[in-house]
Amino acid sequence: MKLIHISDLHLGKHLYGFSLLEDQSYILDRILETVSYESPDAVIIAGDIYDRPVPPAEAVKLFDDFVVRLSAMDIQVFIISGNHDNAMRLAFGGRLMDRSGVHFSPEYDGNVMPFSVSDEFGTVDIYMLPFIKPQAAARYFPDEDISSYTDCLRAAIEHMPVETGHRKVLAAHQFVTGAERSDSEEVNVGGLDNVDACVFRQFDYVALGHIHRPQNVGSERIRYCGTPLKYSFSEADQDKSLTVVELGRPCAGGAEINVRTAELVPLRDMKEIKGKYSELTSLDYHRTLSKEDYYHVTLTDENDILDALGRLRTIYKNIMCLDYDNTRTRSLQDFELKAQEKEISPLEYFADFYEQMNGSPMSGEQREVCGGLIQKIWNEEESGGETR
Repeated sequence: MKLIHISDLHLGKHLYGFSLLEDQSYILDRILETVSYESPDAVIIAGDIYDRPVPPAEAVKLFDDFVVRLSAMDIQVFIISGNHDNAMRLAFGGRLMDRSGVHFSPEYDGNVMPFSVSDEFGTVDIYMLPFIKPQAAARYFPDEDISSYTDCLRAAIEHMPVETGHRKVLAAHQFVTGAERSDSEEVNVGGLDNVDACVFRQFDYVALGHIHRPQNVGSERIRYCGTPLKYSFSEADQDKSLTVVELGRPCAGGAEINVRTAELVPLRDMKEIKGKYSELTSLDYHRTLSKEDYYHVTLTDENDILDALGRLRTIYKNIMCLDYDNTRTRSLQDFELKAQEKEISPLEYFADFYEQMNGSPMSGEQREVCGGLIQKIWNEEESGGETR
């Protein structure tokens, strides 16, 4: 049984004001080419189809075209909702589309019924579990103690019907403890959204979405395929791919399995470059660089360059962000770290900032004026007045 595992398309996403729809259309075409070449039995899309619950019309049209083209290949398609999706909207018409081999997970209601596909080694049951939170599971299992995401997933999985002797595949969209995150993902403070991988032990393969870096968690049987595109400069060094999974004959410790990747090359890459303005604009430096790629530029000049962004865009037209790394910015970073380490008054906070920026402390008169302004603002806010 050959499966292709993708996730986190985030269709309709904007990054630093740039629409990525053209890049997403291009990469979906590359995915379709790979699917055609690999000729799998099924494609699993493990959530975050869209970048927000109410996606733009262009993103919906793009995904509709993608799904139609997949269904024309006469393969089964399994799609779950992620934390960025609206589960009810995504599943609209799902029962009708089941007939064409395209299956959407409905909004979670405590029941997850598998779809069965067969090969020469027997039946593979594919379970589609949309993104869920503990409060959702607790609603359907009131007699169980569900206080964490691990409890939530354990309860949901324990209530799935299991056929002994069948190989089992789960599509899910959660953060499994130990996975390495990227900056482009939503993070729960303190890791409260962690799920222990032990809840998945009965499955031969778990097709995960949510984490953008492709990686196994504990073993190749529990895997994040990652995003098909880079959605943060923290992912600049990553190679994007889709995952191809081949399930063989069932065995006592889990079905025989082979997991590999197929590279996805984007229309435009994301790159980080750093140096002095004169260096980055020299022909010797940029002659071999793609001018179409998306760039994060860090200038190391001690003095700000007039209209640096506009001038650099005459060479690197798709600069997404520009910043500086010099004595001034490093001092500011040190100041911010120190401010986080100790509790100081707003006046002391501003006085420290003033000294960092000007190289000398505030005078007594300046401190008195600044302190008076801060107190005035606080008094007016407490009384419901407006500052002028």
